[in-house]
Amino acid sequence: MRKIIALHIFLAAYCMASAQESLITSINQEHLNRMIELAKEHMPQREIMALNEEKAKSAANAEVVNYLDLLNVSYFYRPDERAALGMENPYVVNGFQFGVNLNLGSFLQKPFQAKQAKADYKIAQLERLAYESELENEVKRRYYVYVQAFNELRIRSQALQDNKALSDDLQFRFEKGEATLNEYAEAKSAVSEASSAKLEVEVNYLVAKDALEQLIGVKVEDVK
Repeated sequence: MRKIIALHIFLAAYCMASAQESLITSINQEHLNRMIELAKEHMPQREIMALNEEKAKSAANAEVVNYLDLLNVSYFYRPDERAALGMENPYVVNGFQFGVNLNLGSFLQKPFQAKQAKADYKIAQLERLAYESELENEVKRRYYVYVQAFNELRIRSQALQDNKALSDDLQFRFEKGEATLNEYAEAKSAVSEASSAKLEVEVNYLVAKDALEQLIGVKVEDVK
């Protein structure tokens, strides 16, 4: 009977090792890609960086328009038969007048300001891309941990069921006098150990699930 218990424990360990080896086959790439999209939509830091990028882009475009600050356009109106010069109308002619106000310092700074604005825009773009890459890797990492915990929980649950079945069988045999008290006690102990192991894995599973849902903003079960 001890050989049966030992064989049962060996088979449980073998199943667990086999499940770990097949972790890659448990990866649902479609779900993973959807989770990455949800994380990008959910995380506020990514939205902040997108707004900073848009702000930097607007500043870069504004620097081009700022060259028009060097020009000014005015229109003066003098009614007919009104003196060309006077307190009410000190202008000689009617119509538009164009002028150029050239501040040499400001003029020379314009190219550098435009270049700086373009550089700021590029930096904002790269920061957003870097953050999205880090976010994508973090979603993948948490998803892999979640899948591993899910598989372990499934294995531990099956092991607990198997141990309970063996314990029940040994109890029946013990009551009929076909198994020793020591064998029956070992089976009960195996059930207790399997139950404790399952509880520990359940905690790991819940922690992994919560960590993943924190990034994607929805329940894992709701990911379509």
